[in-house]
Amino acid sequence: MAPEPDVEPESRPRVPGRRTLFERLETATAHLEPPFAVLDRTAFRANAVALTRRASGTPIRIASKSVRCRTALIEALSMDGFAGVLAYSLPEALWLAAGDGASAFSDVVVGYPTADRDALARLAASEKLAERVTVMIDSIDHLDLIDRVAPPGTRPEIQVCLDLDSSLKLAGGRAHIGVRRSPVHTAADAAVLARRVALRPGFRITGLMSYEAQIAGVGDAPPGQALRALAVRWMQRRSWAELLERRAKVVDAVQSALAQLGAAPLRFVNAGGTGSIEKTAADPVVTEVAAGSGLYGPTLFDSYRAFTPRPAALFALPVVRRPARGWVTVAGGGWVASGPPGVDRLPTPVHPPGLTMTPNEMAGEVQTPLQGEATALLKLGDRVWFRHAKAGELCEHVDVLHVVDGDRVVDVVPTYRGESKAF
Repeated sequence: MAPEPDVEPESRPRVPGRRTLFERLETATAHLEPPFAVLDRTAFRANAVALTRRASGTPIRIASKSVRCRTALIEALSMDGFAGVLAYSLPEALWLAAGDGASAFSDVVVGYPTADRDALARLAASEKLAERVTVMIDSIDHLDLIDRVAPPGTRPEIQVCLDLDSSLKLAGGRAHIGVRRSPVHTAADAAVLARRVALRPGFRITGLMSYEAQIAGVGDAPPGQALRALAVRWMQRRSWAELLERRAKVVDAVQSALAQLGAAPLRFVNAGGTGSIEKTAADPVVTEVAAGSGLYGPTLFDSYRAFTPRPAALFALPVVRRPARGWVTVAGGGWVASGPPGVDRLPTPVHPPGLTMTPNEMAGEVQTPLQGEATALLKLGDRVWFRHAKAGELCEHVDVLHVVDGDRVVDVVPTYRGESKAF
């Protein structure tokens, strides 16, 4: 079982001598002026251990877009059970593989196809980077683009990973449940692409990725939505049964195609995400799972029955107005997460407890009004603590994370933004 969440410790019986999360954070950050973000080291490590426990020995490749801090990536990769990075862009992958701490980033798979010609040229110009970085493809068009940038014979062999569409298709394909990614859906699709890649000089297939977003990225226990929860669980059971059978056929078809052409077998089969680790790790054809959000524990992962990550990444905003009785206004706050627009993409005020936004303004770029009984205790300059809806996107708003251990800030580490990187 994952560690108990620590979102509203005031709602649970106090253990004598135990300080609540927010008591510790207030003490540790008393010298800081908000806005700022913290990374609670104890929660981060507990979440990492919980992820590996859920993976039951299957290696976890860390999804870097859910972390966006090199120090945090290196910290997780130093722990048992983690191996490799799933990057979200080729420039990011090259930066990780070539920069400081590069020994931790010797196996980086780019999770999405690229059309960045400059980055492809840099990859093709370096034997070391070509050994460390694998690019994602789902069609021969991607190979054609690479060859136009750097023809075979003028560059090292480029490692590629095949991206399998893991969505659920119903009604003869007219209903699509999942994300719109790869056109490669069937075993026949995958075998044809594998053969064509294997016959192309200058390329080597090293892996296959199969991300089941409709299972890994959709909570099956949305609060206050009983009917939706039932529908999600039905969809996920249906999707999992279909995918388990289809993925096995795809892997077998690809391996057979490679063997027939005398090519090396797949080095890895990657699948899943934070929300599906148990299921994905149990699939016998999967050799590694992907996860990243579970390290930080954002609010979008509060609605899963199978696990409860601890909030490890939080941010604080200052109270700057008291516009009316029962109201305060904090500076900024419009750190809205990507995805379908909705309340679940907004940051959540979590301390003091009981604060809510107003529907007329919600989280604003320069101010966020809040209401609730706790406003009576808040003065100008006091902090309100928030959790972000998605994990790594918090790091797009701050230059550093203040690492808290107990009731002290023990380190200050740069985010990607703090290292002047925006991928």
